[in-house]
Amino acid sequence: MNYFIGLDSGGTFMKAALIDSNGRQLAISKVPASVLNTRQGWVERDLDALWDDAKYAIEKLLKSVDVPASQIKGLSISAQGKGAYLLDKQGGNLRNGIVSSDSRSLDIVKEWQKKKVPEQIYPMTLQTLWTGHPVSIIRWLKENEPENYRNLGSILMSHDYIRYRLTGEIYAELTNISESNFFNSLSGEYDSRLLAIFEIEEAWSALPPIIKPDQLAGHVTELVAQETGLEVGTPVFGGLFDVVSTAICSGITASSNTLNYVMGTWAVTSGIACEIQPMEHLYVYGHYALENQYIIHEASPTSASNYEWFVDYLGVDGAFDHQANQQLVAELPPAASDLYFVPFLYGSNMGLGIKSGFYGLQSHHSKGHLIQAIWEGILFCHNLHLDRMRIRFPEADVLRVTGGSTASETWMQMLADLTGMSIEIPSIDETGSLGAALIAMVGAKEYRSINEGLAAMNIDATRVEANPEYFDQYQKKYQNYLKLVGFLKEFEEQKND
Repeated sequence: MNYFIGLDSGGTFMKAALIDSNGRQLAISKVPASVLNTRQGWVERDLDALWDDAKYAIEKLLKSVDVPASQIKGLSISAQGKGAYLLDKQGGNLRNGIVSSDSRSLDIVKEWQKKKVPEQIYPMTLQTLWTGHPVSIIRWLKENEPENYRNLGSILMSHDYIRYRLTGEIYAELTNISESNFFNSLSGEYDSRLLAIFEIEEAWSALPPIIKPDQLAGHVTELVAQETGLEVGTPVFGGLFDVVSTAICSGITASSNTLNYVMGTWAVTSGIACEIQPMEHLYVYGHYALENQYIIHEASPTSASNYEWFVDYLGVDGAFDHQANQQLVAELPPAASDLYFVPFLYGSNMGLGIKSGFYGLQSHHSKGHLIQAIWEGILFCHNLHLDRMRIRFPEADVLRVTGGSTASETWMQMLADLTGMSIEIPSIDETGSLGAALIAMVGAKEYRSINEGLAAMNIDATRVEANPEYFDQYQKKYQNYLKLVGFLKEFEEQKND
């Protein structure tokens, strides 16, 4: 039996899983992700700490199993997209990494929006424009840290940086870099015209060669082998954007009536297509892991991380009692309270700069009401993305849902009742790790293709059907939620007038 390691670099944990060629997870290790919030809107990671997390996760994993390192035939990485993890011209860390949920470039992006820059670049990039894109961060660097800008050597994303530390080789992986706004999605290459539009032409030399997900990127170095227990020369493959990894593991295809929901740090709704369709809404198209296919998705940092933030206030000893919380919500009438929660702790999906908060809170409201409102608010944010995606995918009537939230039967029933769609929950706990391991299997020729590997793994799913009697009630509250956020947006725009 051959074995593969899938490394999943997320916003909450660094995870390393050992997976055999049948797709069975033999073991997994988790290390809490260390994130720095030193200023309003800043979300950073110490790059050496990020690498230490990856090393420790791998070392911890290998010590937990009785599998010789020589039987590990490949490693790959699934990771958060966007942000900027920068090297200097000597190949060292330039500064702390800047995470995709960072908003320090807010004023820059607002100015670009006034100048209609998003509309100007979309025909080339097939991307929207916001603060977490590498181009926004690099422009901020130019204006605020000119010395670092002059010493900029390589622009990487999270998995690119970890792969660099594993192998010493510098690449930008296709599924992630295709959503950077450096990349012309139609030509499949970087485009210097984009850097000119953003006035960061000097950064052209810092754009690394592009590598495909299953392409060999290098091999584990001797130093890394000593530090982790891996064998020297273990192949390391390109890897992939975690949204792509989850879509692969969910089983959605370009020919299915199924969309993928990710309920984690980010709220993500994804579909797969083989062609670009001109439509009024500017959909985000990223290059998929399958040749000549696009992943189309709507996303915002408005999902379950907004619930996890409350653990110190609604939990016990730094953790939620999920069963108890679920019971509290289950005892309440569905969508019946006048309490609303806007889950914008890490960013908004209805306008730049709108803040989070409760509205309608009264003295009779209980802990259960608070949790119910948080869960509803998160679902409403997801539903905004779903409404848009169902215009692009009008035949979709099934949601494949992944993420930690799927463990709550009550929350999943709320989702089904709000959307009126059937919910399917794949029997996979760690889609990031499995997707990365599958990419390594294809790269190492264990399987000829991703689809062949998935078929061999035979992943099943549980199903949740909607209660039609609650649909109108949820939709009414959802429409009221949209009105509330509209008022907040107006306030945010006018408060300094």
